[in-house]
Amino acid sequence: MNSFPTLSTERLQLRELTANDAPALFAIYRDAEAMPWFGIDPMTDLSQAHALITTFAQWRTQANPGTRWGLEHDGRLIGTCGLFKWNRHWNSCALACELAPSARGNGLMSEALRSVLDWGFAQMHLHRVEALVHPQNRPSQALLERLGFTREGVLREAGFWAGCYQDLQVFSRLSHEH
Repeated sequence: MNSFPTLSTERLQLRELTANDAPALFAIYRDAEAMPWFGIDPMTDLSQAHALITTFAQWRTQANPGTRWGLEHDGRLIGTCGLFKWNRHWNSCALACELAPSARGNGLMSEALRSVLDWGFAQMHLHRVEALVHPQNRPSQALLERLGFTREGVLREAGFWAGCYQDLQVFSRLSHEH
């Protein structure tokens, strides 16, 4: 993938994550109440946030690359979102996101994902974008449905975190629905 694709919306700057974002990212990922929805265990150390930023940067160099944007609102990082596991032969990828508790409920993630989906369908020539969501994560399910995603079914025990296997619901959006 070429240079990092910075995107702008009415209220957000979607940009590459840097080491300076680690404290804000750590604050989001250490939130034990939200972690069941993120598919990982809560972070316990700032070094884990630095490692995650490195991982997101490495996505762009993988055989099935991805892009993870930092969401900046009023000069501060409030979350991330991204397209990853890009299968160029199938023109498909996965979508993931998270938002700081203080930024939820204001339509910011919807605004960010609309921009990311527009970019993905246009620049990556995607046919299909899918998202996996925990069955009890009602806010994320509602967000995806507002964005035009269709609920397809359940992947039984497809995830593993918090010491046990987790079911995940599959949602998708196709290019002709965009």
